Amino acid sequence: MIGRIGRSILQKAGSIAEFYLFSLAVLGRLPRFYKIKGIIKTVLIRQVMFTGSDALVLIGFIALSTSAVLILQVHQIMGHMGQGRLIYQLLVVIVIRQLSCLLTALVVIARSGTAISTELGNMVVNHEIDLLHSFGISPFSYLVMPRVAGVVVSVFTLTLYFNVIAVVGGAMFAHLVYGIQTDYFITRFIDELTFSALFSPVIKSLLFGLAVGLVTCYQGLKVSHASTEVPQHTMHAVVSAVVAVILVNILVTILNVSQFSPM
Repeated sequence: MIGRIGRSILQKAGSIAEFYLFSLAVLGRLPRFYKIKGIIKTVLIRQVMFTGSDALVLIGFIALSTSAVLILQVHQIMGHMGQGRLIYQLLVVIVIRQLSCLLTALVVIARSGTAISTELGNMVVNHEIDLLHSFGISPFSYLVMPRVAGVVVSVFTLTLYFNVIAVVGGAMFAHLVYGIQTDYFITRFIDELTFSALFSPVIKSLLFGLAVGLVTCYQGLKVSHASTEVPQHTMHAVVSAVVAVILVNILVTILNVSQFSPM
């Protein structure tokens, strides 16, 4: 029993160390990735199109629904208080700083993260990775780098898109339901914006995209030979990516609050 527990701990430690080395290798090559050309650039563009543009409708629906529900709830709580600051403050704190990047990352994990892990796992099972090696093509540069970079670009762009839809859609919803002028709504919202509120979703979206790309690519390449391993590693990829995103969100929020809080 003790020996089994010890072997399990060693396996976990080995996996963490292996993922750490894998992440360092990706991060070491990522700053030079702007020099890419040819087919690798095509892979990057296709990844951005699949992860980013194909999710616009879903992200827009979630953003609009989130801001509409927030406005409804705040109006129900405020009642006779009318057009107070609370609705705009909550829109900044809850939607812009927290939910925009977090919900976007979860959507990307569900759509693209599973696809990346499954695709790479099937390539390992079908010996396509070995075939790339035989042609002198680096699977790391051809498969991993464009996918990680594509997910980072997509999460960042989708987060900005989420925020725009949430604010503009929220202003239109408030005008249609409660008669609040759209220009007045947006002006009051801008008045509540701070540098930390603008900085938070930017840094979070970049880190979330990097975490999702690294975890899903790593789990996909962890498949050894059997096709039955593909869904198992895809499940591990989803769970690990969600945990990584939540941990990064907590860490960045703590650092952001401590850095910009008044003395």
